[in-house]
Amino acid sequence: MAFQDAAKGQNHAHADVMETRAPRQAHDVGDLSIRIARDGTWYYRGSPIARKEMVCLFGSVLKRGTDGSYILETPVERGRIEVEDAPFIAVELFWRDCDCGYGAPRQCLSFRTNLDEMVTADAEHPIRVHLDPVSREPRPYITVRPGLEARINRAVFYELVALAQPETLNGRQVLGVWSEGMFFPIDEAPILDLPEA
Repeated sequence: MAFQDAAKGQNHAHADVMETRAPRQAHDVGDLSIRIARDGTWYYRGSPIARKEMVCLFGSVLKRGTDGSYILETPVERGRIEVEDAPFIAVELFWRDCDCGYGAPRQCLSFRTNLDEMVTADAEHPIRVHLDPVSREPRPYITVRPGLEARINRAVFYELVALAQPETLNGRQVLGVWSEGMFFPIDEAPILDLPEA
């Protein structure tokens, strides 16, 4: 019994020490000379990082700063990197039938990134499409983690277009896709020349 009481006392003493210890802050090392190119290739000092495992490790500690900068942060160090467009690329689309409720279409869309991370389009991971105001060329993205997006590559975007259906959104006819009971617009609905009745 005394041994158990001593062990409990030791645990309490250890807990007290842990509570008084201040959380460790990562040391800011500034610019890390890492760049993610528009095509998803990671570079260190101008040379591509060839080991996918290393890139996946870096990708797992990537965050977005409050000022919009991209940061690699470990418990020990943090530093800024350059991202030309989006830090990830969505390279594959998976469709499945799901019960989303509320009478919404039974469709769920999941994406695999170039770093093999899976993300399903939903309220926390929306799809957005930026249309160039002049060329109308679409640049589609999906949120992977807060502040971090994957650009949806052209082949995957064509798959989305094939799944698109027209809906009325804020009084406009748009084309979009459903996933997890949410509708994501991807373009204006085309105006069809219908014969007059």
